[in-house]
Amino acid sequence: MLSIHYFASIREALDKDHEQLELPESVASVADLMRHLSTINPLFKPILDADRKVLVAVNQTVVDKDYRLSEDDEVAFFPPMTGG
Repeated sequence: MLSIHYFASIREALDKDHEQLELPESVASVADLMRHLSTINPLFKPILDADRKVLVAVNQTVVDKDYRLSEDDEVAFFPPMTGG
């Protein structure tokens, strides 16, 4: 089962900070997961369509959208960080 965490403005937009999701057969990569989440949760689609980038970490390592997922992965979505 995937453990999915949402941070900062993404957490606020979805009004939740995490969820558990059985890995669907149609989901092999981070990009597939993002499409799937947009399908099952209409609030997720505007996050992906926004002009900003969404960073994704799998098992606490930032990955690209081609990264292949496994059943017990921990996935985190967060906006880019700014420094100062």
